[in-house]
Amino acid sequence: MSRIGIMGGTFDPVHIGHLIAAEAARDGCGLDEVWFIPTYQPPLKDNQPGASSELRFQMVKEALGGNPAFKALDVELRRGGMSYSIDTVLELKRHYPDAAFSYIIGSDRINDLPKWHRIEELAELITFIGLEREGTALQLGELPEYIRQRITMAAMPPIGISSTDIRSRAQSGRTIAYLVPDTVHQFIKRRGLYES
Repeated sequence: MSRIGIMGGTFDPVHIGHLIAAEAARDGCGLDEVWFIPTYQPPLKDNQPGASSELRFQMVKEALGGNPAFKALDVELRRGGMSYSIDTVLELKRHYPDAAFSYIIGSDRINDLPKWHRIEELAELITFIGLEREGTALQLGELPEYIRQRITMAAMPPIGISSTDIRSRAQSGRTIAYLVPDTVHQFIKRRGLYES
């Protein structure tokens, strides 16, 4: 049975921190692959993505380059509407019945797990890999037992990079070099993404 990590997010844009997180989870938890699945519309975020779904997906593909352990899937983009993890997992399990899936999430999202759509059903189908993020207080003890027992923590180097900061830098004409993979940097420049 192959062990697959799922990296969900808007990836607006995808950056070095996302890749480091995926590799930390892959290495720390013995995953065979990590699948990057951009959301169409994230349920727990108010702001809409700045780049179109097609451009965000292209940036993810650019970022993954030739890494055989990383793959980009457009499952949620093709489905459209609100991107609920339970719908994605049910679809993946239909197509890949022999795979064991784990959602990779930062510690800032672990505390939100009880708010996830149909979380009890989701927690029966998959596990979660939590990556500690600087400045986020983990409250594992306050999570319901059915969630707590499905979380494995993995070590991740502290990285203070966010997509929000990258968009802000690009809008104000500041450099985003080395915050995103070079292929993504060139893609953003060619398309004039995030410019004011």
